[in-house]
Amino acid sequence: MIKKALYIWLFLTCFTFSANAQTIEDYINNYAAHAQELMREYKIPASVILAVAIHESAAGTSKIARYLNNHFGIKGPNSNTEIRSSYRDYPAVSESYDHFLDFLKSRGSFSGLFDKYDQYDYRNWAKGIQRGGYARSRTWASQIIGIIKKNNLVQYDERPDDYIEPITAKPTPSSKRKTSSSKIYTVKRGDNLHNIAKARRTTPAAIMKKNGLKSHAIKPGQKLKL
Repeated sequence: MIKKALYIWLFLTCFTFSANAQTIEDYINNYAAHAQELMREYKIPASVILAVAIHESAAGTSKIARYLNNHFGIKGPNSNTEIRSSYRDYPAVSESYDHFLDFLKSRGSFSGLFDKYDQYDYRNWAKGIQRGGYARSRTWASQIIGIIKKNNLVQYDERPDDYIEPITAKPTPSSKRKTSSSKIYTVKRGDNLHNIAKARRTTPAAIMKKNGLKSHAIKPGQKLKL
């Protein structure tokens, strides 16, 4: 009897896992095209848009997603009579997506991200949205990045073949010693001044001036002041 109950539990667990995986796959298939339209208009990665929607709406299965067409957890008034909620409602899911982008664009804590990061830099976009106060959880950005990786959402970002991901420095406790050491960069194979400058939010000319360089030529192992 115990063995039978165990087999039933294992079957239901496997079935539930498969159903959830399929739900996420279907969700991506349903909304990837609209996420890409918004990406091209606003220059924010489609992978980030999709991952935030998947996270906030449980891939469209949460109550506010089902009753309010709200896939981004944005609060506001609603006219729904089936549930009581502090989240706003939308006539269609696509309008929830559209409002998410309008929300980011219109808030000072997020609007600067559009000038700071490009439409391929999903890591910094996720971290920037978290820093702007979109979610209280300290692991929110890591969860968004995890969803992107697990579901290969980068494939929707239309990255150029030669795109190089910006270097993301690991957070360290603030101290004068660590701050000064973090300003020295060791050149790696494939680096050039343009990509190094872009990742560090500076310019090739500024790096050349700090290091007394007369040309853009650099080599692996070379130490640069940033």
